[in-house]
Amino acid sequence: MKTVGVLGSGIVGQTLADGLLKHGYSVMRGSREPAKMASWRTGAGANASVGTFAEAAAFGELIVLAVKGTVAESVLDLCGAANLAGKTILDTTNPIADLPPTNGVLAFFTGPNDSLMERLQAKVPAARFVKAFSCVGNAFMVNPNFDGQKPSMFICGSNADAKRQATELLVQFGWDVEDFGDVQSARAIEPLCMLWCIPGLRGGGWSHALKLLKA
Repeated sequence: MKTVGVLGSGIVGQTLADGLLKHGYSVMRGSREPAKMASWRTGAGANASVGTFAEAAAFGELIVLAVKGTVAESVLDLCGAANLAGKTILDTTNPIADLPPTNGVLAFFTGPNDSLMERLQAKVPAARFVKAFSCVGNAFMVNPNFDGQKPSMFICGSNADAKRQATELLVQFGWDVEDFGDVQSARAIEPLCMLWCIPGLRGGGWSHALKLLKA
């Protein structure tokens, strides 16, 4: 799979698009306003393009959803279900509410027995969602360097082939992949974003990642 539609014009979308281009993929970034990514397109090379959300969704054999959690469902609407059907969607989103943190702890708009990815999967049941890139900041998403140690990327999803595709890409990007099961496991993975953000929001810095140790 060498064509990827990256949905989102923010820093996460740009970071992952640049990483995909570095690893030999052709990338179209999608946005409500593609023109605002013109400067990125000019500097990104021949394998980079920009378009609407629907155009990027149609372009990619693989899709990366890299938007704010509060707009994720509306972005899927703009993509069109037919453009997403049968495709693996790497879901980087977290259900972060538009509220200030409390003592360094982010507020979510989902509850403990719910997750944003479950909502997205239910919205587009013909797509194959895999939670990925949600438990680390953008600076470390592509080939993170922690003195030779590979951090853990926690994934989940209900389609085994989609998780295989996600794992292949994540290994290219320098991660140890931990498959935590079906879509419901997003209820546990998404809050890892809260955990990852606490040191930074409390003044301890942002230069860290999570690692699962096994005896």
